[in-house]
Amino acid sequence: MKPRDQLFLLSPQFPDPRAGTGLYHCPECVQVEGLLASYPFLRGVLEVAYVDFPRPRAAIVPLVGTENQGCPVLVLASAAPAGVAVRHHHATGRDFVSGYPEISAYLAAVHRIPAAHP
Repeated sequence: MKPRDQLFLLSPQFPDPRAGTGLYHCPECVQVEGLLASYPFLRGVLEVAYVDFPRPRAAIVPLVGTENQGCPVLVLASAAPAGVAVRHHHATGRDFVSGYPEISAYLAAVHRIPAAHP
């Protein structure tokens, strides 16, 4: 089976004692969840993993480093196609995109979902 790009999202609700009492959600992760709901075939071509809010995020750090463990983040299984904007982590050799706008643009370019309206 061909390795799949790995999409890391924060769990849908999490506590953050620094922000106060109660539960929170990550707005950008929810936006990416909207893409997954609108284009369900993406769940078949991506490996989607949910991580807990506290850092360090053990599933992400070995792939793209401590400095890039924010969510959402999409870690590519192989080198990015030519002409597709990605970031590169030199220590691990992995290409990745992070944040909703960048992930949306990558998915539009590579998996042919409609582009986000400007």
